[in-house]
Amino acid sequence: MTSRNFEFLRPNWEDLATLGGFAEQYAHPDPSTAAAKLRIFAEQAVLFIYHKHGLPKPMQNNLNDLLVNASFEQAVPRVIASKLHTLRIHGNRAAHGEAVLTPAALWMLQEAFELGSWMHLNYGGGAKADLPVFAPPGASDDTEAERKLKRERTAILARVAAQDAEMKRLLAELEASRSHQSVAQATDEELQAARQQGQQVADTLAFDEAKTRRHLIDSLLVAAGWDVGAEGSSTEAVGQEVEVLHQPTPSGKGKADYVLWGSNGKPLAVVEGKKTAVDAGAGRTQAKCYADGLEKMTGQRPVIFYTNGHDVWIWNDARSEPPRKLYGFYSGAIAPMPGIMRLFWGILSRNPPEFALREAASIASMIDAPATTPRSNG
Repeated sequence: MTSRNFEFLRPNWEDLATLGGFAEQYAHPDPSTAAAKLRIFAEQAVLFIYHKHGLPKPMQNNLNDLLVNASFEQAVPRVIASKLHTLRIHGNRAAHGEAVLTPAALWMLQEAFELGSWMHLNYGGGAKADLPVFAPPGASDDTEAERKLKRERTAILARVAAQDAEMKRLLAELEASRSHQSVAQATDEELQAARQQGQQVADTLAFDEAKTRRHLIDSLLVAAGWDVGAEGSSTEAVGQEVEVLHQPTPSGKGKADYVLWGSNGKPLAVVEGKKTAVDAGAGRTQAKCYADGLEKMTGQRPVIFYTNGHDVWIWNDARSEPPRKLYGFYSGAIAPMPGIMRLFWGILSRNPPEFALREAASIASMIDAPATTPRSNG
């Protein structure tokens, strides 16, 4: 399988080049399978990094645990980890039967291309001049090729559905390979040096941090049922770059990254995004300033969310509670419901019951609106 964008990887990582080529061909006729292919791409890249640095494996053998393992986070720049999380998150959705649209598959292809470019320079001894300019694949008119791709889809999705077993097998092979090749476990100093070198390579490639962050946050909001406009445009439910008054700036104005609006036109939540290469907490103070301003403007205090695209936090500052990390944004999928009930529905549908009940009570205290106890589903 020859690839349009990934052939530079073939000398060192033939599997990655082949997976990239398959994903390119799937992007238009079957974007969900393209997403599944790119999740495998991410797995293979992660397993290589584990072996290269002699990283200790986590107790749980799945891709997310490999990515959030302390030694991996210590060795890999956060912007690279964010790209890997992007491929994991959307690949998982495809594996679980959720629709992945062609624009999302094309974005994932570019993320995989940038990940491969980083590996080529950081581990493959390559140069920036070796890299092609990324060219998104066009829609294919070859109906036979499309039929062939769809025939393979079942086998690929079956492999991804059995991902936990596959990861255990791959990790066992990795462990055996380590023992034969005598790869020493890296020290803290070596991991820090690896991350510093990796960050220098990422800086050389000049990844578009703002674009990556916007795509990541947009995809999380869309997955939660919010109507997010394309390329930074606002919708009735989700405002982007919303002007907020009463800010600690010379003009007294600022722009909130996202405001989630209720059906009554009042703010349900403010979302502040920070670079994927920094901790999500860097946006906390700024998000509070926007919440303060929106409360003065509308008479309703919004929920505060802050995120770097894959870590999402909520902060109930009105009750002096500490920030809490969430599983994702609360849902906006039930449009006819009043705004507060939409948030309640999202809490109950996307979180464990004991967590959901605590969060629901917390949200009720944060929003100055008539609170109705959410009906139990039994």
